[in-house]
Amino acid sequence: MRPIRLPIRRWCVPVAAALLLASATAPAQTLAQAVDVRTKANAEGLESQRRVDSLSDETEKMLTDYRITLKQIDALRVYNHQLELLISSQEEEMASLRQQIDDVEIVGRGVTPLMLKMIDAVDAFISLDVPFLKEERSERVANLRHLMDRADVSNAEKYRAIVEAYQIENDYGRTIEAYRGSLEEGKVVDFLRVGRIALVYQTLDADEAGVWDQASRQWVKLDSSYRSSIKEGLRIARKQAAPDLIRLPLPAAQAGGQG
Repeated sequence: MRPIRLPIRRWCVPVAAALLLASATAPAQTLAQAVDVRTKANAEGLESQRRVDSLSDETEKMLTDYRITLKQIDALRVYNHQLELLISSQEEEMASLRQQIDDVEIVGRGVTPLMLKMIDAVDAFISLDVPFLKEERSERVANLRHLMDRADVSNAEKYRAIVEAYQIENDYGRTIEAYRGSLEEGKVVDFLRVGRIALVYQTLDADEAGVWDQASRQWVKLDSSYRSSIKEGLRIARKQAAPDLIRLPLPAAQAGGQG
């Protein structure tokens, strides 16, 4: 049998060309696939970075809020501690006030008789004192007695009014005063008071003058030699003249132990 001979050169050329075309086409597809994968990877990486950035911002905000909250908690602790001290102080003050309220009733029961005795004392003193401004001073005592009967006035205010009356009486002993009034018989005269050591009067026409004698508790008429002195004393007391020495009748000093 005769061997068959194939025409190798004729079919090898197309096969080689096909192989070359396939080898040229394969890298292009692979490159396109690689570029597509890389593009997708970049997009996913960008999205991941965005999520990371967002989480980082949220974390930073949460950390800032946490630090602010810690500061607020510390401030609240200090404030609450201060409130506890304040409440404790107020509770002590309330307890003290309750005790004082309880003591007021006890003190009131003790101070009321004392104030009544003080009013009686100033009333007796006025009746025994030199009889100047007698109506005004007696009215002041009457007002004090009326004040003691009022329930809408506190004991403190009552006591203050009594002390004020005592202060007024005390001031009479170191002042000079001129005022117009009437004698017991209704005669209108000018009175001159020098402390509590001298109380004299002079009629409006300066025709008559007199002095109060505390020992006999009556008025004693003075001679005309005192007219100018009394007139000048009245002017000084009314601040119509400068202070100056004046001549007035005064009670003589008594030895100790005598009435």
